[in-house]
Amino acid sequence: MALNKKTALPLLVLLLVFAAGGGWFVWHNQQAGNSTGKKTTQIRQLYTCSMHPFIIREKPGICPICGMELIKKIESAASGVAQRPADMAAHVSLSPAQRVMANVATVEAKNEILNREVNAVGIVQYDQSRQARVTAWAAGRIEKLHVNSVGAMVSKEKPVAELYSPDLVAAQQEYILAIRSREQLKNSPFPSISQNGEGLVSSARERLKLLGVRESQIAAVQKSGRPSVRLAIYSPFSGIVIEKMVQQGQYVSTGEVLFNIADLSTVWVELELYENEFPDIHIGQQVEVRSQSFPEHVFTGRIAFIYPFLDPKTRTLKARVQMPNPGLKLKPEMFVSATIRIPLESSIVVPLSAVIDTGKRQVVWVESSPGMFEPRDVQVGQKSTDSIQILSGINPGDKVAVSGAYLIDSESQLKGNSSEHEDMPGMQMDKKP
Repeated sequence: MALNKKTALPLLVLLLVFAAGGGWFVWHNQQAGNSTGKKTTQIRQLYTCSMHPFIIREKPGICPICGMELIKKIESAASGVAQRPADMAAHVSLSPAQRVMANVATVEAKNEILNREVNAVGIVQYDQSRQARVTAWAAGRIEKLHVNSVGAMVSKEKPVAELYSPDLVAAQQEYILAIRSREQLKNSPFPSISQNGEGLVSSARERLKLLGVRESQIAAVQKSGRPSVRLAIYSPFSGIVIEKMVQQGQYVSTGEVLFNIADLSTVWVELELYENEFPDIHIGQQVEVRSQSFPEHVFTGRIAFIYPFLDPKTRTLKARVQMPNPGLKLKPEMFVSATIRIPLESSIVVPLSAVIDTGKRQVVWVESSPGMFEPRDVQVGQKSTDSIQILSGINPGDKVAVSGAYLIDSESQLKGNSSEHEDMPGMQMDKKP
């Protein structure tokens, strides 16, 4: 029994020593853990790009702009970087060097009149008011054709054909006899007889005109005193032969068509407009027309007529544009594209590149103070080629980012503000675990 007490006492002391040592070891590890935790909270390992320092990520990788490998960046509480308030979380601050590297440019939002653009397709047509038919005014035979092919240019001063007609020869002979009779009767002592001779000449002249003989041709017959066997036929105006119906030596009847002539110095362009577009289209509006054959040339004309009915198949309305055609570049049946600019009411207008469309929202980055950008949700209106109408969200005079806006938006998301644009297509894939 005494031996057991002697043995138990050292064992008890040994247990107390081990217990004290274990307690000290546990306390030391807790202190070390707390110290490590404090350092962890003070130091956060980040990664950035040496060329684009505004790119910051929590994991190593490559720069989304230049493709270079990201390097380590350490931000600590001792670095002097102040925490942003909660309402400044979405703001992005760029230094002058970062602005240059990100190519960030701003413009001032202004009240302007934006033109709404209506785009349409059309087909070039002949100007129907500048089309004519060359016909035979008397029955006879085509003795000579001066125009032998379709597409030939004709002038109203030069004949297109020569016709032999017994009726024309008889009318010329009648006119010559009337002139001779007038010369014989003008010295008559009886006024009624002298006036009768003048009436015969006038009647014969009118008959020649009804047969299509020009004044110059009548004067030539009067001067020569002999009828012309072959009488020249002229076009009513200068143009291009679009159809030829006769051959040399062919007999034609009165009123038969010889040629179809079209003046292409002016053409029509018939545009097709949808039902939601034509309420803003009016006669007199200027239209810009472009053709694939001449992509660098812009033809301008004005709307001359709007058809009062719809095409039941395409549900479109046609508008006719009268278009000058210098150089005859526009050909009938050619397809063209047209732009009609309709001025809207004065409103805030910014460049189209300033608006970031997320699919559900439109965001504009505004420089609230030098180097500080904040996002603004805006409501947009009509668009033009390079500008867009802002209905609400910004005020005149606000400086908006037009170049580098997407980089600013990406910087905001990488700094933990991805919830600001989580509805943007593709943002779900960019979230870090």
